[in-house]
Amino acid sequence: MASTQTSSSAPIPISRLAEITSDVCDKVFSSTTTYDHAHTSSQNTSIINTILQTLISESSVSGQPPQYKYMVTSTIIQQHATAASEEEGDSQATGGAVEGGEGGREGGIGKRGMHSASGAYWNNEKDGMWSFKYEKGGSRGFDVVVSIVWISVV
Repeated sequence: MASTQTSSSAPIPISRLAEITSDVCDKVFSSTTTYDHAHTSSQNTSIINTILQTLISESSVSGQPPQYKYMVTSTIIQQHATAASEEEGDSQATGGAVEGGEGGREGGIGKRGMHSASGAYWNNEKDGMWSFKYEKGGSRGFDVVVSIVWISVV
């Protein structure tokens, strides 16, 4: 499990954020054996909604709404295309061939790369963001990156 944090102001301890996110991903991908583009939308929706519900529940005090607004993003990235997808002409699954070079193999499909970054102008004492890479998807042909942002409303 890899995670990064840009603020120590988390309304829920970072270790708990990691536990929540990992548990949600474990549940969402429990029966997933490979990347399947047809399911990524519902998987992302499930990850986002479940994490949001948990954050709201765990940061509410005495029935009062939380003192934070939350934003959760989830990205599912296909690591590489299969030979079957390439033969079927599935342009969403295969993209273009990578000829040699870093991350590619001669005449075949190489591992895809991704870089994402976020920034914000806010109160560093109360607001923050945290990101998490779900490591268990790698052996199944996909990566998952979840980011959580919190902004104090008090």
